Formats: sequence, C-alpha cells, structure tokens
Amino acid sequence: MPSKAPPAPVASARPRPWKPLLRRLGLFGLDEIEPVLLAALVTEEPLLLIGPHGTGKSLLLTRLGEALGLLSRHYNASLLNFDDLLGFPLPREDGQLQYVETPASIWGAGAVIFDEINRCRPDMANRLFPIIHEKRAQGIRLTDLRYRWAAMNPPRDDEGEDDDPYVGTRPLDAALADRFAFVVTMPGWGDYSEADRLAIVGAEEASVAPEAGDAVRREVLALRERYQVIRRRRDALVSSYVATLVSLLLRRKTVLSPRRSGMLRRAIFAIRAADSRYDPASRLEQSAFKAVRFGLPQAALGAPVPVSILRLAHKEAWIGAQETTPAGALLACLDPVKRVARAIAEPELGGPEFTTTVSEALAEAPPGAREAIAVHLFESAAASRLHASVAGEAAVLCRDAILRPKTGIEIPVSRWRGVKDALAGLDPRDPRDRLIANSLARRCRDGNLEGSAPGFLASWKSAERVLGPTEKASPEDIATSRERRRLPARRTA
Repeated sequence: MPSKAPPAPVASARPRPWKPLLRRLGLFGLDEIEPVLLAALVTEEPLLLIGPHGTGKSLLLTRLGEALGLLSRHYNASLLNFDDLLGFPLPREDGQLQYVETPASIWGAGAVIFDEINRCRPDMANRLFPIIHEKRAQGIRLTDLRYRWAAMNPPRDDEGEDDDPYVGTRPLDAALADRFAFVVTMPGWGDYSEADRLAIVGAEEASVAPEAGDAVRREVLALRERYQVIRRRRDALVSSYVATLVSLLLRRKTVLSPRRSGMLRRAIFAIRAADSRYDPASRLEQSAFKAVRFGLPQAALGAPVPVSILRLAHKEAWIGAQETTPAGALLACLDPVKRVARAIAEPELGGPEFTTTVSEALAEAPPGAREAIAVHLFESAAASRLHASVAGEAAVLCRDAILRPKTGIEIPVSRWRGVKDALAGLDPRDPRDRLIANSLARRCRDGNLEGSAPGFLASWKSAERVLGPTEKASPEDIATSRERRRLPARRTA
C-alpha cells in the first residue's frame, strides 16, 4: 500500500523576522532606533536627530529622502537666509510678490533637511516655524512638502566648560523643539556592536540602490495600513496611557504641552506598527515606552529627562491605563490634596496604594496644606490604613498642630508683619484655628516656613475645603486617637 504524501506546509501567519531596512541603505548600528525612524516616515511628522559630529545624522536623512524617491532640499541652517528657501521676491503687476525660484529653493520639494538647526539665527529660526509645523512659507502652502527633518549637535551649556567642542550651539527654542514629534539621539561608537563598527569602517559612499529604495517605500505603505488597524483597536488604552503619563511627568516637574500628548499618541501607534511587524515577541507597552523615550523635546533643550524617571512614570501610567481600580484613577490627578481626598473616599484602596498616595501628597503639597492633610487623616481615622513610616510622618505633623511650642520663637523682622496678620485672622477660642496657629508657630520656630504666613493659612483653609467635612475633633481628641493607634511621635525639644 503506497504511503501517503506528507501534508503541504501551512503558511505561517507570524510576522517575518527582523530585516533592518537601514542596512540596505548602507547605514549601520541603527537597529534600535529604526522602528522610530520608520514611524516618522509613516506619520510624516517632523523628525529631529541629535548627536555629535560624525554620527551620520545628515547621511541618514539624505539617504531616507533618496530611498523615498523624493525631491529633497538640504540646508545648513547656520548659514541660511530666507532667500535661499523661497528665491528672490519680485513684485507682480497686481502688487503681490512673486518668488523667482532657484535650484535651491524649497518649492516642489518633498522632503527638507535643516542641518545645524541649533546654530540658526533667531530670526531665521522663527521663519522655520511654519515650514516645520504647518508646511507653509510666508503663508503659502507648500503642497509638495511631506517630510520636515532636522539635525543638531548636543546643545552647549552656557555654564559648561570652556573646552566644550560645540561653541556656537545653543539649546533649541522651546516652541520650535515642540514642533518635532520625534526627537532621536543618535548612537555613538560605544553603542555599536563589533560587527557594526567594522561595517561602518568599510562602508562606501554610494547612492541608494533602486531595489533598496523600493523596499523602503513598500514597507512604509504596509506600515501605514498596520498603523490604522492598531489605532482603531487600541485607541482608548493608548489615549488613557498618554493622559496619565503627561500628568505623572508634570508632577515630576517635566512639563509637556497638550500638542505633545497628541504627538505621543500617534507615535505609539506608528512605532507599534513597526515593532509588531518585525518582532513577534514585542508588546504594546514596549512600543509605548520607546515613543516616550524618543518623543520628548527636552533633549533638544539641553535638559533631557533621565531614563529612570521616564521608566517609572511609564510603568505607573501603563498600569493605571489598564486598570479600572481606584489606584489607576488617582494617577492622573495633579492636585495632591484632591488625591488624598479621593483615596480616603475609596475604602477598597489597599494599604500600599493608599500609603503611596499619602506619601507623595505630603511631599508635593505646600506648607499648610501638608498639615491639613495630616490632621484630616487622623480625624477621619484613615491614618489606620497607612504603613508605619508614613503614618509616623503624618503623626509628627499632627503633633505639631496639637502642641503649642514650649520655647520662645524668634521671627525675622521681614516676616513679622505677615505672621502677625495671619495670626490676627485666627480665633484663639476656635479649636481649628488653634491647630493652624500651633503649626505656624512651630514652622516659624524651626525656620522652615518655606513661604509667607498668609500663604500658609490660605493653603490650610483651601485644603480643608477640598478634604471635606469630618467629625471635627479637638486637639485633645486627636492626641488621644494618635496614642490609641500607637503611632510614633517625635521627641519634643
């Protein structure tokens, strides 16, 4: 009996293995940032490359333009005049200006490269704004322009060493930097593998091969289709993640514009399209972090955000975007007092999450609000949900509100009027006002008021309104409550 023929192989639905396109363009050592660069091609949003001289910024942008088959214009921004961009203006019979094109003018270009952009004169930088952001020059739409790219050396620190090699560079204007959706720091020699180093040493100056250009164009089209699919499927999750991330970074003193939030959202979809096509094991979370790492303008301003801060904010935002728990909902709340009020109102919020919320709020809240939070925690019995260390910190603040300082207080003359006015607005017969007066006196005695006395009073009152009413306790009741919970109290002087 004849044996059966083996079954025909089934075509695999898994994405094909990673085949870096940039290597086919004669560019090596860029595998890590290749998905980001492809994302910039997919979205057609402005791209900025930052790196020391010789890291291939101009070569990379030039070859991308060549591979895409576009008419490209390459300008040295440090030498640029506006006539170089638009040509020579001549008046027409109707009184309007007509620009006489030159071989270097921007009209008809599909891609434009502004090299050395942070050496550009301020007046020229202002004229680049509408080109980079709106694809307009002098109010005229540049109908053929699709890609706006730029490159710069690391900005020189005005307080840096005299031997800084980049004399003449400066941090990019903040508004101009915010026009670039992708801000990519180029890898250097120490980041390359040994094979990449040898390939770079042996690379030849050559034009992009036609088949390599075709591969890039096909890939960009395929990724655009994938981008739309991912956008439809994961829009809600990614939007929630970006909103939470921007709030968390703001709490860590990293300010991003509303425009940047939209850029990050689109960048995540585009980078995910590249990652998922080339790396079957990649996850959306990894693509999101990559978009954040290469999507913030601070590097162009000379103040890059440490990766450790980005990673922590990303992790919290990603968890918060996926969870419908109270902890997830608290992450995007910027006001520390409101976060505590919401956390207290959520009895399901676990001890670690509740403790973290209170600890961060005590660190972020201004003087006055900080003490009001601590008192409210004990009045509402929410202090029992805290871990010991944070409960002890709140207990110290609460104790300072209960006990009148035993030693004399020396107040500088410059502060005396403010302290006197603040105390004059308090009623010594009101237990609430006595708490405020004791805390204010303690801060004055210890020399850590950190602001004005009226500001302290206003912050406390404002925090109390946000925290809401509780069964108000007298200082004696609060002290008894603290002792009952056996929370640590700092030894008095």
